[in-house]
Order: sequence, then C-alpha cells, then structure tokens
Amino acid sequence: MPEAEQHRFYAWADDVGRAHGHVLEAPSFEAAAVGYIELYAPPVTVDEDLRIFVTDLEGGGEHCFTIDLGDGRVDACD
Repeated sequence: MPEAEQHRFYAWADDVGRAHGHVLEAPSFEAAAVGYIELYAPPVTVDEDLRIFVTDLEGGGEHCFTIDLGDGRVDACD
C-alpha cells in the first residue's frame, strides 16, 4: 500500500495559543490535529474536549477541529 503524501502543518491548541504551536508533517488537516495532541498533550477542558487549529504551511488554508477525548470524535469547530 503506498504511503499517503505528507504535508507540513502548523498546529496549536486554543487553550495554549498560537505561540505554543508546532510544525508537523501529516497527510491531512485532521491527521495533523490528532498528531499534535498525541505529541504535545495540550491541557484538556472539563468536557474532555480540545479545540485545535491547523494551518497548511504550503497552501495557507486553516481549519479548526474540536476533538472529544472521551469518544475520539473529531468535528469541525462551530
């Protein structure tokens, strides 16, 4: 099975701010958001939700995701 093409992203958690983000490589915005959580363990809210922003460093697009650590669900921010 061929490996998915990797892209460079900048990701950060809403609760820690953009200045505390990190560059990572991933095949998609969603994978970058999950990878950020796995690598950098940002603080979790009372509801076990994380709000993660991801910017594509090559294309410039940006997405926001809410990740529920209780059930692993990833949704676009409201």
